Amino acid sequence: MKKQLFLIFSLLGCFSLSAQSKKPNILYILVDQWRAQSIGYAGDQVVKTPHLDQLEKESLNLRKTVSGMPVCSPHRASLITGQYPLTHGVFMNDVLLDSNSTTIAKTYKQEGYQTAYIGKWHMDGHGRSSYIPVSRRQGFDYWKALECTHDYNHSEYYSGDSPVKKTWESYDAIAQSEDVVKYLKAQSKSSQPFMLFISIGSPHDPYQTAPEKYRNMYENVEIKLRDNVPLENREKAIKDARGYYAHMTAIDDCVGQMWQALKDQGLDENTILVFSSDHGDLLGSHGAWNKQQPYEESIRVPFLLHYPKVFGKKGKKLDVLLNTPDIMPTLLGLTRMKVPKTVEGRDFSSILTGKKKDDVSYTLISCVQPFGQWPRAKGGREYRGLVSNRYTYVKDLQGPWLLFDNKNDPFQLTNLVNQTKVREVQSQMEKALQSELKMRKDEFKSGLSYVKQWNYLIDETETVPYQKVNYQGIPIKDLSTGYPQNTK
Repeated sequence: MKKQLFLIFSLLGCFSLSAQSKKPNILYILVDQWRAQSIGYAGDQVVKTPHLDQLEKESLNLRKTVSGMPVCSPHRASLITGQYPLTHGVFMNDVLLDSNSTTIAKTYKQEGYQTAYIGKWHMDGHGRSSYIPVSRRQGFDYWKALECTHDYNHSEYYSGDSPVKKTWESYDAIAQSEDVVKYLKAQSKSSQPFMLFISIGSPHDPYQTAPEKYRNMYENVEIKLRDNVPLENREKAIKDARGYYAHMTAIDDCVGQMWQALKDQGLDENTILVFSSDHGDLLGSHGAWNKQQPYEESIRVPFLLHYPKVFGKKGKKLDVLLNTPDIMPTLLGLTRMKVPKTVEGRDFSSILTGKKKDDVSYTLISCVQPFGQWPRAKGGREYRGLVSNRYTYVKDLQGPWLLFDNKNDPFQLTNLVNQTKVREVQSQMEKALQSELKMRKDEFKSGLSYVKQWNYLIDETETVPYQKVNYQGIPIKDLSTGYPQNTK
């Protein structure tokens, strides 16, 4: 009898040890066009984000996180490859990320993870509503996704291996979050770790399309705009902000639902939960809208990292300069996995855990080719720049363009470029920028030279058309040869 009891307790001990040493899960919540400044915990007194505010209290808040190329497809491609845009080639929207790329999903899959993707993809380049076969899903198995849509209330997707298009039953962020909850319930019974991405299309414009319940919350609320919104843009900015905030509060409820599901299923302790965005939104700041430009409202994104098993549940604000290519290696570092040689980003995991001093002084921002919502006709231009903990320095093809002291001028109202009083700062940042570009093998040429190098077809605005037609409006039937795509 004693021998049997010993055997039982030994087996239970082994099971307990196995459960404790299980690799951490990952739930990555990626939203579209949510700037870092527009969250309750970041100081916005109008927007209602109670779940994110609570999550921030129990997470690492990497409040200096930068979207190095602040536009949809480039961010996503850098996120899942750990590479800079001139390496993976996705420096514009609506082009194909090479299906042979070494990606985060393929890497985790090799380590025994179940991989899943729900929502907006935007890395396939075969038209925004086209079916994406398994061979182009970059290692994600569970699949409920569409290339791109911002029709949030009639949002379509493909599921599994079926080429039959389906429609989310409600406002897509809500329906997609409910699918995440179902997935988490199923995974709580599995011995395999999982890596799940949910990519939500809002709060990207159109702004006035959140469910009525959320729009009503901001209908009669006084909107406080940022100090850098010009007077002539205020009326439009206020109207758009009401819708922008409505989307945000809807998403906040979704985040709360998914986080609660992790707790309910006993997964919260050993799951790395990330909340972030692909880029920000100018929303009238500097008289501009949307993204791509090198201003704070465009490049700065939220990044909350919740991992109780390692960091506990006491929130901490960190000023590390995390950039998009750094996310993949940092997650791999936190899960004690080897970083592939193809990855160019830095692994910040040792800095986050306090094992290593933060030695990153600058991080790179760029626009290889202006397009879409920021074409040359609206001032679009190629640029390269550096962001430090205090300054933003940017060059275009003509030379130094912008220099802001973000500490003393948080709204970037005064361009200090070429001024005598900051000559030494500008010189240091110029030298550091040249060093960074040399390391990245970035010759900083005209955008059209890179378009030609990667064999992308563009229209008269120098934008890759996202419909399955060329710039003359002629339908293209053979996507393998006739549609803009990455041929490298």
